[in-house]
Amino acid sequence: MPPIHSERPRGGVVLAAGFVIAGSIAVEIGAALAVMIFPVTGPVGMVTLRLAFAALILLVAFRPSVRGRSRGDWLTVCAFGLVLGGMNVLFYLALERIPLGAAVTIEYLGPLILSVVTARRASAWLWAALALAGVVLLSRGGFDHLDPVGVLSALGAGMCWVGYILLSARTGRRFGRLDGLAIAMAVGAVAVLPFGIATTGAVLLQPSVLLIAAGVALLSSVVPYGLEMIALRRLPAATFSILLSLAPALAALAGLVILGQPLTWVDAVAIACVVVASMGAVRAAQRADPSTDVVEPGA
Repeated sequence: MPPIHSERPRGGVVLAAGFVIAGSIAVEIGAALAVMIFPVTGPVGMVTLRLAFAALILLVAFRPSVRGRSRGDWLTVCAFGLVLGGMNVLFYLALERIPLGAAVTIEYLGPLILSVVTARRASAWLWAALALAGVVLLSRGGFDHLDPVGVLSALGAGMCWVGYILLSARTGRRFGRLDGLAIAMAVGAVAVLPFGIATTGAVLLQPSVLLIAAGVALLSSVVPYGLEMIALRRLPAATFSILLSLAPALAALAGLVILGQPLTWVDAVAIACVVVASMGAVRAAQRADPSTDVVEPGA
């Protein structure tokens, strides 16, 4: 992601916050749209198309330079791309088996635990306990009979998200603008492509499928990154991260409205626990190290 400058333009904070929320909503709408065509493409096929379109758009938009890069640069960006691809595959595999709200809530445990560890404060573990309570609610009564493979896939995506955050920061220091992200997206697309072809075949080339996949790539990758780049120029890192903590709630809402996935009061309490825990962990990390920057979530 682009570096967060210490000097931000004054004014427009409310508008910038609106951009972050709008970007988060776009991500969840894109995920819901992807779920709707799983019967045609399958999760891996959908991931393949999404990464391919996102990579194409980013490569054309930023035209990253590949000359003069060191071995360390390439190792970092390739590792970033592989983690990015793995995170998306695991997340979409989770979406195939469990509701969108549950998948995002469980996935969010990865970066939340990273925030707790980064805080290096004993009190921060209270937020981890609150998040765990939310997940227990999800498994016991929130979303009935969560598929264990779906839960494990979401947890795996969360662990990949931690790697994404760490490698994104390193990539951002080695590459300007979004050059590193564009290259990493291409690496991820190439890595996933054989699996997409093997599981889906010629269906990937159907015009209707390609059109929907392009829309998913725009909603889940290009639009959020564009809006968040603008917002980061005006928002402090902690504020930006707290706004991103609304993702599980927005995902549950998207699942309810777009996919018709039921949401009970237990669901709402469980998701609220994770959202509040995430916000608290971010604040704890910021108090421990006021210079802490935040890395935007997975593409």
